[in-house]
Amino acid sequence: MTIRLGGVPQLRLALNQVDSTVGDLAGNAETIVHWTRHAAEQGAHLVVFPEMALTGYPVEDLALRSSFVEASRARLRALAARLAAEGFGDLPVVVGYLDRCERAQPRYGQPAGAPQNAAAVLHGGGVALTFAKHHLPNYGVFDEFRYFVPGDTLPVVRVRGVDVALAICEDLWQDGGRVPAARSAGAGLLVSINASPYERNKDDTRLELVRKRAQEAGCTTAYLAMIGGQDELVFDGDSIVVDAAGEVVARAPQFAEGSVVLDLDLPAAAAEPVTGVVDDGLRVERVVLSGEPLPAYEPELTGGYADRLDDDEEVYTALVVGLRAYAAKNGFRSALVGLSGGIDSALVAAIACDALGARNVYGVSMPSRYSSEHSRSDAADLARRTGLNFRTVPIEPMFAAYMGSLGLTGLAEENLQSRLRGTLLMALSNQEGHIVLAPGNKSELAVGYSTLYGDSVGAYGPIKDVYKTAVFRLARWRNRAAEERGRTPPIPESSLSKPPSAELRPGQVDTDSLPDYDVLDRILELYVDRDQGKDAIVAAGFDEELVARTLRMVDTAEYKRRQYPPGTKISAKGFGKDRRLPLTNRWHETTATRG
Repeated sequence: MTIRLGGVPQLRLALNQVDSTVGDLAGNAETIVHWTRHAAEQGAHLVVFPEMALTGYPVEDLALRSSFVEASRARLRALAARLAAEGFGDLPVVVGYLDRCERAQPRYGQPAGAPQNAAAVLHGGGVALTFAKHHLPNYGVFDEFRYFVPGDTLPVVRVRGVDVALAICEDLWQDGGRVPAARSAGAGLLVSINASPYERNKDDTRLELVRKRAQEAGCTTAYLAMIGGQDELVFDGDSIVVDAAGEVVARAPQFAEGSVVLDLDLPAAAAEPVTGVVDDGLRVERVVLSGEPLPAYEPELTGGYADRLDDDEEVYTALVVGLRAYAAKNGFRSALVGLSGGIDSALVAAIACDALGARNVYGVSMPSRYSSEHSRSDAADLARRTGLNFRTVPIEPMFAAYMGSLGLTGLAEENLQSRLRGTLLMALSNQEGHIVLAPGNKSELAVGYSTLYGDSVGAYGPIKDVYKTAVFRLARWRNRAAEERGRTPPIPESSLSKPPSAELRPGQVDTDSLPDYDVLDRILELYVDRDQGKDAIVAAGFDEELVARTLRMVDTAEYKRRQYPPGTKISAKGFGKDRRLPLTNRWHETTATRG
């Protein structure tokens, strides 16, 4: 047994990885009450919720509606009163919400009342302390300079004899600001609340970041993150606690709602704490909630260390969580997928079955005169393997009627088939109430290899941010995962092995129009994800003519991508809010004059 010295501060911290829905103030407040009750039952001394947990994140232009800002502030006060009424008034609770700045901010050109990404410490039935995010991100999916004005304080709350400094998300990701200020103020614990969206491989970056910041702050650092999904964003949790030396104390599961509760030994607050202005002009704002340390107790809770998902499982799980959240939060219970027998629709169907349950997934085979027998049988085989609802609706009668009236040829004839399928799916959606899932992948979207109002039809695109080579890899992983659990692999082997084809004309394969996907995807990653120009891509070892042709296809397909439905973001730069280019644009890498 460990012998403990009286007067050494201890703190039982509860970090709650929860899923919030934007705008659902009442529902989000109920979630906070539920998990606060759970933390209290575990004997927690400080309870923490993620960035903007009360309003959901990101609120986007809702931040510009004063009515929503005031509703957030009012709900925060009501939440404080509710917690006290339920017997949790003595338990400090940190909650992210949407606030407004009381004074004008001439430096940022904002009047009094400008919105702020804020957090509050609720205690004793009221709001004991509020503060706003200091560093505002303005890259990728983040537009926080568009909406918010920054905070200029270092909030420090004393709990059970420990000075706890507080920060919000980007305050850790950028240098300076609240991290060195926490050291200057002598904090014993730094807590950062976050709504950090998922990206492939971000968990490794996140861990190293938290380790580095803990060493810079000179104290134990807790990084709490949101889980769930909001539109195209997925949040993976992965909350982390590290000590002052950067060693991991606890790490939460990925993509799982729950609470990490752990006992921490922390340095006592100074008898004469630092006040005034510290690093980056931040003014220390202190509130004492409980100045004396707890009587010594034997630590019982360590928080644990959840196993990490491997790379393919992590991405696949993100796709499932993204679709499940989008469907549930928008009131859809079932999904409709056009099943071609190809790999894209097969993977989308598997994701949908995992997200919504196979009984809530409806697959439709829509063969034309050019559909091969193996594609028809592969679609039916997928349905048998997964257990989804399946029907066949041939489009040949509709196609023949159009062709008889219009006499289309070439590309117009090919695209007509796709558009008939899109019309059919939307008709079934209207009739039966399913959400239609678009099966396009990132490679196709990049080069415009999709038909407007055809295979781009849908309310959500689960693999919109997944390159074709990754589609194959994820499909193979999903089959292996099923086999390892003694279950039937969902995706037919023939869908994995046959050459990709749209089957809109006799003998058609994708490589008639596109390079091999392993080459194409590497070019696209350099151009789309990393913003490399033609010369740099050619210098990386790719054929100049092929690069020029690929870049032209990407540039001219921008108008198509603007009309594609939202879909789960898994990369550092997905099509949509990440990558925004003008539709009317005469700058092209392949024709630009160097000078």
